[in-house]
Amino acid sequence: MRRAVASSGAGIAPPPGPARPDSVPRRPPLWEERAANHLFMALSPRLQRGKPQEPPAQLEPFTRFEIERSRARGRLAATWYPAAGEARGAVLLVPPWVPQGQAYFHRRGRIEALRAAGYHSLSFDLGGMGSSGPRPPGFYDADLEDALNALAMRAHGLPLHLWGVSAGGYWSHLLLSRRDGVSGAVFEDVACHLVRWARRMAPRGLPGYLVFQYGFRRAYRYLDLRHHAPRLRLRAAAYVGGARDRGARAEETRELARRAGAELLLVPGAGHLEAIKRAGDAVVGLALATLERAERGDGLRGSS
Repeated sequence: MRRAVASSGAGIAPPPGPARPDSVPRRPPLWEERAANHLFMALSPRLQRGKPQEPPAQLEPFTRFEIERSRARGRLAATWYPAAGEARGAVLLVPPWVPQGQAYFHRRGRIEALRAAGYHSLSFDLGGMGSSGPRPPGFYDADLEDALNALAMRAHGLPLHLWGVSAGGYWSHLLLSRRDGVSGAVFEDVACHLVRWARRMAPRGLPGYLVFQYGFRRAYRYLDLRHHAPRLRLRAAAYVGGARDRGARAEETRELARRAGAELLLVPGAGHLEAIKRAGDAVVGLALATLERAERGDGLRGSS
């Protein structure tokens, strides 16, 4: 199957050849997953829960609702944005780990562009953010799976897609490498490894990160997205990053795109979460083109 990699500023570049597709490491046992998640949250940069924000008037119509969680207490706060006119698909919007949670998508035009192109969209707050229940005891892909199930119920058989930003895109890899049913995905500002990202952003926690790496070896290996990217069960994918992102480095974004057989847009001069600010039209355009390719089936990724 065809694998295409696009480089920013140069259109579609010939692929360098398919990467050797690693198998996804076995998920760690539940006790290790929970202990590793607890340690990471204790070490990572602190983030206060922000106040829930209603979508602005320009995003009407929308519906606020709650999603039942299957593996954690409480519910997930979510918002449904119907397509304008007849729908062709539905997109799960997974926010970064920021105080405003799903309200991050109230700006920068993603929802408006999806709606105009004929896509329903669903945004939600990860556990511990916004109006959602507490953090999950294990990895966050459990919350994503519950949100994806909610999207599927509302989409009534339409093609499903995912657009994940930073932490939202990171945890999406763990879900999409083990679950079918999502056609296309866009990943913005995603680091290869959560612990390596944290070491760069909060280096004072180095002793704790070493405990994580060598004390929870199975969890550390499982969280390396270089193993998940070749096994994403998608028909088309794209990666977006900032050339000056010091946490999710450009060379790592390039490697994930290569391993996934995906297109790549690196925005010159952009830091973390800045690609959409500096090159919004290019980011949104790439996203819509990726979803369309997934639905046509002409962007099929190599799977072996």
